[in-house]
Amino acid sequence: MAATTPLALALPLLLLSISTLVNSLSPNYYDESCPGAESRITGVVKKAMMNDRTVPAALLRMHFHDCFIRGCDGSVLLNSTSKNQAEKDGPPNISLHAFYVIDVAKKEVEAMCPGVVSCADILALAARDAVALSGGPYWQVPKGRKDGRISKAIDTRQLPAPTFNISQLQQSFSQRGLSLDDLVALSGGHTLGFAHCSSFQNRIHNFNTQTNVDPSLQESFAANLRKVCPMHNKVNAAGATLDSTTTTFDNVYYKSLLQGTSIFSSDQALLSVPRTEALVSKFASSQAEFEDAFVKSMIKMSSLAGGVEVRHNCRVVN
Repeated sequence: MAATTPLALALPLLLLSISTLVNSLSPNYYDESCPGAESRITGVVKKAMMNDRTVPAALLRMHFHDCFIRGCDGSVLLNSTSKNQAEKDGPPNISLHAFYVIDVAKKEVEAMCPGVVSCADILALAARDAVALSGGPYWQVPKGRKDGRISKAIDTRQLPAPTFNISQLQQSFSQRGLSLDDLVALSGGHTLGFAHCSSFQNRIHNFNTQTNVDPSLQESFAANLRKVCPMHNKVNAAGATLDSTTTTFDNVYYKSLLQGTSIFSSDQALLSVPRTEALVSKFASSQAEFEDAFVKSMIKMSSLAGGVEVRHNCRVVN
């Protein structure tokens, strides 16, 4: 879920194409039509994680970026064509990776039950597995999403940017039927992942007319970030992990926030109003409270649906 490319752009109008279809999704959706699908997808995610520890963060972020545009319809998986630049090539999504994990899972599931399991459901399940296999909670994913046929890079402007303040974040989430509580819980996904320098440059260089560095950052932490990400950084891969236990799903992200060692402005923004600050403190002191809230908010977010078909290949429409 960690955004690695900032877009300080105005939020768009309400997403008219998204409808919340919570009641039409079911944890038992494939029990008869493709009973082995979930375990097969979990196996693919587990194998990919063994080869690359960044896979869980990538899958979680991919699912988030999918759901926030047109609902969870697998549109982020579509390739660009000569006539259309797709979401995956929009600025905030350039750094998304691990699409191959979804491709492999889709291929294996198609071999078992052709044309049954949507790419959108595979991505939702893979995101859950990414969390559970990283030491986080396991939950029953409601299934039955359909895949979308529309994917436009320009729509990625609708994604909440790492430079957003609390009112911008609240507006972005509320447009999708998500509350301030959901915002704080889902931000905990930043316990997994890595941020490129460009996404937090605003906090460590020329912060405002009075100071170069965001005063809410712990001094030694900020100094370290400035070393890793100098003013005119030329190293594309340079950046920082989003918390100190970046491959483990835990509540360290919230503890870091309270210690002044969070990465994004949008993280720091959670301490700017009493409601969200109280939740940060609660989750920092209780892993169980965080996990419970995260699961509820993930199910809510991933129930935003908007697709129309079950793709045979996740990268192209039927």
